[in-house]
Amino acid sequence: MTVKRCGNVIEVRYMRSTPCAVIEKVNADLYVDKRTGEVKEFCHSANRADSKASVAQSLRKLRDLINANLTAPETALWVTLTYRENMRDERRVYEDFRRFWQRFRYYLKKHEYQPAEYITAAEPQGRGAWHLHCLFLFPEKAPFIPNADMARIWGHGFTKTKSLQGIDNPGLYLTAYLGDMELSEALRVGNAKGQIAEAEITDAQGKRRKKAIIKGARLHLYPPGFNLYRASRGVKRPEIWQTTEVEAQALVHGAPLTYEKTISITDEAGAVKNIINYRQYNSASKEGGQLDTAQEAIPSKDT
Repeated sequence: MTVKRCGNVIEVRYMRSTPCAVIEKVNADLYVDKRTGEVKEFCHSANRADSKASVAQSLRKLRDLINANLTAPETALWVTLTYRENMRDERRVYEDFRRFWQRFRYYLKKHEYQPAEYITAAEPQGRGAWHLHCLFLFPEKAPFIPNADMARIWGHGFTKTKSLQGIDNPGLYLTAYLGDMELSEALRVGNAKGQIAEAEITDAQGKRRKKAIIKGARLHLYPPGFNLYRASRGVKRPEIWQTTEVEAQALVHGAPLTYEKTISITDEAGAVKNIINYRQYNSASKEGGQLDTAQEAIPSKDT
């Protein structure tokens, strides 16, 4: 069993057999196929959507990073930084954040607030503009910072601070911004292909409402090789270790099972080559919610 603990969220993964890696990376462009000894070239993607595995991995790492650090919503500020101009330069966005972070740290020190850590992610809009989602993490209760002060420190446009109260899985909630797109925005930019789903948001008046989204519609807007997120040095990383089923169950005792997925990997003849089971528990969930289960059969040519 592999256990991954990210704050209140614990993921348990069972794999019947551990697959051996069949390639070995040489550099950013080349790899060795261990089965034949051949050196081959990687096929680089034109954009992030062309490599769903890469995008999914980036968002999963960000989700886990957020959950590993945000266990008490009152200790965090969730701030969106926008540009008043149609700022389309992805190289500039993190440089602007670096300078903002220097000013923000000075502001905290000047007002005798506790120092903070950050996790920040860049989001491209359908019209080409960028803005930033920032999670500021404090050792105790986060200070109240007027929006006028935050906008002045940012200096490039508008800012908005949202509450994270009542959100059991903040990593999942916050990373949805980076991949999904509201149906109205998708229709406006001609990108309405994909799975339509329903999500709950908090509007400007602080009220919860439903909205229609298209899953993954934003992914193609990310340039190839672009880092979706960055974090300060003091941010904690998820804990991952190997254990037994008995020890895993003792660890999650009392925490509701909120998600389960089983994948069967088969060969071309339909024979099962491996079974992988994912279970997710959330100690922050008060009622446990409705268990989401899924089963998949994935054909594989690897033997």
